[in-house]
Amino acid sequence: MQDYDLVIRGGTVATASDAFRADIAVTGGRIVALGERLGRGAREIVAEGRLILPGGIDSHCHIEEPPVGEVENADSFETATASAAAGGTTTVISFVQQAKGSGITAGLRDYQRKAARALVDYSFHLVVTDASEAVLAELPPLIAEGHRSLKIFMTYPNLVLDDDHILRVLALARQTGALVTVHAENHAAIMYLTRALEAAGLTRPRHHAWAKPMAVEREACHRIIMLAELLDVPIQIFHVSGAEAAEEIRRAQQRGLRVFGETCPQYLMLTADDLDRPGFEGAKFLCSPAPRTPEDQVALWDHLRLGTLGIVSSDHAPNRFDDRHGKKVRGEDAPFSAIPNGVPGLATRLPVLFSEGVGKGRIDLATFVALTATNPARLFGLAPRKGTIAIGADADLAIWDPGRKVTIRNAMLHHGVDYTVYEGLEVTGWPVTTLSRGVVVSDEDRVTGRPGHGRFLARGPYEAIRPRNRHVTPFDAVEGRLSGAAPAGAGAKG
Repeated sequence: MQDYDLVIRGGTVATASDAFRADIAVTGGRIVALGERLGRGAREIVAEGRLILPGGIDSHCHIEEPPVGEVENADSFETATASAAAGGTTTVISFVQQAKGSGITAGLRDYQRKAARALVDYSFHLVVTDASEAVLAELPPLIAEGHRSLKIFMTYPNLVLDDDHILRVLALARQTGALVTVHAENHAAIMYLTRALEAAGLTRPRHHAWAKPMAVEREACHRIIMLAELLDVPIQIFHVSGAEAAEEIRRAQQRGLRVFGETCPQYLMLTADDLDRPGFEGAKFLCSPAPRTPEDQVALWDHLRLGTLGIVSSDHAPNRFDDRHGKKVRGEDAPFSAIPNGVPGLATRLPVLFSEGVGKGRIDLATFVALTATNPARLFGLAPRKGTIAIGADADLAIWDPGRKVTIRNAMLHHGVDYTVYEGLEVTGWPVTTLSRGVVVSDEDRVTGRPGHGRFLARGPYEAIRPRNRHVTPFDAVEGRLSGAAPAGAGAKG
């Protein structure tokens, strides 16, 4: 009689703090033992010479979102999570979009039906583009259902919130126990620069970076940090693209504020020069914020080592290139402002970061695990079930061949997109087998998982985002706890 459902033998287990040789035993989809010479399994995997890492958590993915005009998302939950599994990722957090003037609940229910086809586990961020009283009244029961993160935009015409509405969302997040995530760029400045550039005939993909210089990201980071500080609420700033934005976050952290930062492989690998490729090729690399400079790449690696930026996500945005519903929706002569933003990255996130980071000595293996699995699990309320290899955790595991050299080709990525920005890049280190709750969902470049295996991950209240009451806030006045004190930063009475 076997002792366990599955035993993985002889690999080197790596977590955010340790690496050690051990067998892993799995029963009922969870890790039940770690040790040497464990008992028999109904199935066994030999992992000699391999690394066994926690399955990746990609906390920033655009999957099967509703069309925006004629632009269609190229991935279904089935293709996107197949791609995730192929790249060693076992949990994705994607976005429930809200159209301005509409509610959120109906869109969420439709999105839940789509997500039921996922091959790996999933959760959602709720996008708030219209912080009306009606929408704010919808949110508390949805947050209580387990949707504990909200996304707001500081730019894009159909998404942007002004400061008053941002404060309303931050206040609601504090009251209900949710985390606010932010796309931080100054909308008015971008619109002014875009109009000026296009009026001057400067409309090619490379001019996208001119319309979105670092200053617009730096200012928005500074502003959202100030707004969050007013109400003593934690925030996460998405896709930090370079030195100056990261420095704003670092200064806030040094003041004791709970401001979390994320970056993406495209900002570690691409520069503004990629937007200046011949013809329309630069559109493949067009994303927001725009790719920066080689010096910004060096700074981002520094901030990953420092911990300023604690998560590396894909910001997977699946727009096809040779398709009238994708990058070419307005044709190859379209101005940069009409080109859909974003690059695909679900399958390539982990191999690119492993090769460029661990393989080249920029980060160590423990930091890699923290950035890609442990930190997102903790920040988004999935720990200790996800993000680590420990007794009681889900058996979400990626078995890596750390020496395997692979030349990335779009055909191997299993997504619905017709290109990758990493075409032809040789990486060292590749996830050869991926398991979701003990089930093999990808093995030797074959996706073996079945649609519907993935489960929704409801997230309850958790410590990382509880108010700390570092200083007196307007909430104290509202709740009758001021006792004559003035909120932090209030001036003296004249």
